Amino acid sequence: MGNYDVYLYGMILKTHSFLLKDNFPEADTYGEFTEHYVLPGGETGTCATVLASLGCSIKMDGNYMGTDVYPLIQSFYKDKKVDLSALFFEEGYEGLQDYCFIDHTTRTPFGQFVGYFSDVIKRWNMPKEEDIKRAQIVGLDPFFQEASERVAILCHSLGKSYVTIDCPYDSTLHRYASINVLSNEFIHNTYPQADRLSLFEHYLEKSPALTIFTQGAKEILYGRKGETPKTFQPYQVPVISTLGAGDTFKAGCIYGLLKGMKDEELVSFASATAAIACTTFPLPLHPPTLKAIEDLQKTRLSIY
Repeated sequence: MGNYDVYLYGMILKTHSFLLKDNFPEADTYGEFTEHYVLPGGETGTCATVLASLGCSIKMDGNYMGTDVYPLIQSFYKDKKVDLSALFFEEGYEGLQDYCFIDHTTRTPFGQFVGYFSDVIKRWNMPKEEDIKRAQIVGLDPFFQEASERVAILCHSLGKSYVTIDCPYDSTLHRYASINVLSNEFIHNTYPQADRLSLFEHYLEKSPALTIFTQGAKEILYGRKGETPKTFQPYQVPVISTLGAGDTFKAGCIYGLLKGMKDEELVSFASATAAIACTTFPLPLHPPTLKAIEDLQKTRLSIY
């Protein structure tokens, strides 16, 4: 692949997803699942799947691939416009997997990420400048320490716009971003005592980025430095699974940035993209389509 629409850098996993019949069980009780799939996941893997469904060409890089993971990744993306050539395969390493249990209102992931990030061996690639140079837009996960920061610095020096997620307001990633999407989970865990509006103002002060605070089905807060913060009510849909909703929102932001959407239009599009993702399971086999997203947007009298 030569030039491409989007360069994605971040987490690419093998995800075991279980759709539960009832609520997530209490300890020492039984839980029944009705569906089980093993498919690509992770913030970047899911984002690539959604963007490919929307017609984008993608190159992705990030964590090392292993013997239990890479065959699935190769097989799934072989008929999609997703370039895997930057990924590094390590013999003797199994690769990263997670196990996600989804009930009517929650999704509960299990993994080995604490051990992964604390290991003396850092199993992720350093980004290549040439890969970033060939992209129109970049999607960046913040998880890989100096490597993620390197992507942000390269994008800044090359004049490439990027979308990132869940990074602190005083970080390099936020400073240089075009869009930063902060989940309610990240805000609660990172700034547990913070007033939401005051924290939002801190983010606006530190970057010209479009900053977006999400909180599931509740009101979205968004805005830019020097502007009055705005709100958006997410689209309400019958929810089957929320697994990947945040990653899909990020994909919607990347697509909107790629297409030159204004802020209001972009937030609406990203919200509709995430909403469509919640109406199906499993997401990788039924990713949102452009028609489904636009049809949902049309249900509002005023889209933006």
